[in-house]
Amino acid sequence: MQTQPMHPDFRLNTVQLTLRPVTSADRADLIALEADAEVMRYLNGGQPVPSAGLLDADFLTPRGKEPEVLATHLRASGAFIGWFALFDDGMVDGLRTAEIGYRLIREAWGKGYATEGVRALIKAAFDSLGFDRVQAETMVVNQASRRVLEKAGLRHIKTVFPNHAHPIPGAEQGEIIYEIRKTE
Repeated sequence: MQTQPMHPDFRLNTVQLTLRPVTSADRADLIALEADAEVMRYLNGGQPVPSAGLLDADFLTPRGKEPEVLATHLRASGAFIGWFALFDDGMVDGLRTAEIGYRLIREAWGKGYATEGVRALIKAAFDSLGFDRVQAETMVVNQASRRVLEKAGLRHIKTVFPNHAHPIPGAEQGEIIYEIRKTE
């Protein structure tokens, strides 16, 4: 995954959310997020992540120094609810492509925050960051993330079956790649 750092002053404000680059001050919140087995269910089978993070994982474990990760807070209260990320995958099939990722605390699930954050990142990707396509990936069995991506306007383009060294329950059903293009 190639990444271009977000500008340190990059901010997104939505109706309910504020997204800004993570800092070392976010470390405790990021670690607590990954200590929740339900949050990590579709990433590593619900295992807590060590406080140092996982450098060899096939998923991100931010610790406050990742330029592409945006800490997310509720605008009304300032409470941390998780993070969103936009990774620059460079030119893929002639299109400048970004990949969206996100992780929210359980208390924030089912309230529309994930869809709101994904929509805001898609808009920024197309309107100000110069991307032509935005993609996302989730497990077939992760119905909640699939609904978020579909509500945000991404469409299913293919299902893949990666070979995982340590597969988790549901991995045998594959992962779905979603995308939306600037022209859509």
